Amino acid sequence: MNIPLQPNIRLILCILLFGAVLSPEHADAQPGGNKKTFNHIITSITGDLNKDKLPDSVVVLQDTADNNAPYRLQIFFKNVHAGYRLVIQNDSAIEAEFPNGKDGFLTGTKFSAISIKKGVLAINTELLRGWYEYKFRYQNGYFALIGFTQTYSDGHGISTQTDLNVSTGILLETIMRYDTDEVVSNTKKKIKINPLPDLKGFTPFSTTLY
Repeated sequence: MNIPLQPNIRLILCILLFGAVLSPEHADAQPGGNKKTFNHIITSITGDLNKDKLPDSVVVLQDTADNNAPYRLQIFFKNVHAGYRLVIQNDSAIEAEFPNGKDGFLTGTKFSAISIKKGVLAINTELLRGWYEYKFRYQNGYFALIGFTQTYSDGHGISTQTDLNVSTGILLETIMRYDTDEVVSNTKKKIKINPLPDLKGFTPFSTTLY
């Protein structure tokens, strides 16, 4: 998926991408001596993430040469005087486009978009019959997972919506018939999550909750 980039950040992206691709610290070795080449820009956004009133940058890259076509998420904080500094690089926060290989079974999962609202970074992914979203906020020196929402259907008239406020530990789950709008069940639970998961090494669905 190619999302149009904002004209005012095209030059910034070229500089960031040039550094990310050519810098030895970003050229990750794979078995057999091959290199990961995250040189395809999927999308990018700007917004203040660390409350310093400067436009930070978030970029999603993809290694299209890899059989799984994985994604790389990068977050850059804007420096006060000039330039950007890389603060997060995660190759697992977004599920690969072809988890079973380009000739393998397609799961129907596809990266959709990233957004920044009120300092919160959201990562959205489409499902075959639904979608899910993770929300992260920079606090206490790291990007903490603060929210998870998922909606999906079984293809037989039943849809399930899960909304987990990771910060408060409140989990809401609603099951309903989407053909009649009948609510089958509403469940509310209190779950203690401490410490909050860190985006730095985050992988979707690494637990039974999120």
